[in-house]
Amino acid sequence: MGSTVLGIDLGGTKLLIGQVNESGEILRSKQFPSGFLNQEQALELILQSLEDYMTTVGFVEPYPEVMGLGIVGLVDPNSGQWIMIDPDRKHPIAIARVLEERFEMAVVIDNDVKAATQAELRFGLGQNSSDFIYLNLGTGIAAGFVAGGKLIRGYQNDSGEIGHLSVNYKSNTPCVCGRFGCAEALASGGGMDRRIRLLGQRYPESPLLKQAELGFVGAKQIFDLADEGDPLAVLIAHDAVDAASELIINLVRVTNPELVLLGGGLAGSEWMRRELPKRLHIRVIKAVHKGVQLSSLDPASVGLIGAAAVGFTKLENRS
Repeated sequence: MGSTVLGIDLGGTKLLIGQVNESGEILRSKQFPSGFLNQEQALELILQSLEDYMTTVGFVEPYPEVMGLGIVGLVDPNSGQWIMIDPDRKHPIAIARVLEERFEMAVVIDNDVKAATQAELRFGLGQNSSDFIYLNLGTGIAAGFVAGGKLIRGYQNDSGEIGHLSVNYKSNTPCVCGRFGCAEALASGGGMDRRIRLLGQRYPESPLLKQAELGFVGAKQIFDLADEGDPLAVLIAHDAVDAASELIINLVRVTNPELVLLGGGLAGSEWMRRELPKRLHIRVIKAVHKGVQLSSLDPASVGLIGAAAVGFTKLENRS
């Protein structure tokens, strides 16, 4: 009958909980609003949401034996500690132990992008390659690297933070990390939104300024206005694609992958799908045997499936 895992995907705007089978099929799921300032708030949100899920949704047979959790930031999968969300929000918390004690189920945790990379390796196009890059272009930018069929973790499980590689040394766009010209500052959803405010004085007639007054401006809104010819949107959109292409080329030069998989909401946008191939240097990309491909996994659920993939690895290592 096979096994199932309870996956938990904690993102900045939503928390998704669901039961997933060995084929990567989501049997049941429920989405909860997210939003948290620190790790203690996030843990309380997870605890409350799990209680709600078990009461209102429940499980189908075969019941899950393991809980897999994918979370933003730096984690230690071996100890089950969530070390920090980012350098400004660091308060190590033994999140796996707390969940195990509350719900009497084995718990394993991993970083969200590393979890998504494992989803690609187990359920996605990564099944067909033992050497690939999974590049997540979303609100932020990060990557997972697979070499010889193994996920590369790094000394502190902190590999893949490639959003802070500089891709434009001439750029005067500051990044939250303190440097200039970082990929995340130019090509992520968060970076593109911040650039509206940074560049807005030069383009007072741009509709993006009014949208920015109402809150976060998504990449789709920027790309749509770029297609309509709005100068500010055109600048931000073209810079984003240029930065993404430079990032991919640099990563290919360093890691020599067989395949590059693009995931995240930005990667699937019509603008990126249309413009990115035009900018990738053919002499570099032709060395990527299976090319640069869009992930076959749904961006809305890849985090949940990735959390489940982490859980299935735990099951296999236990048996």
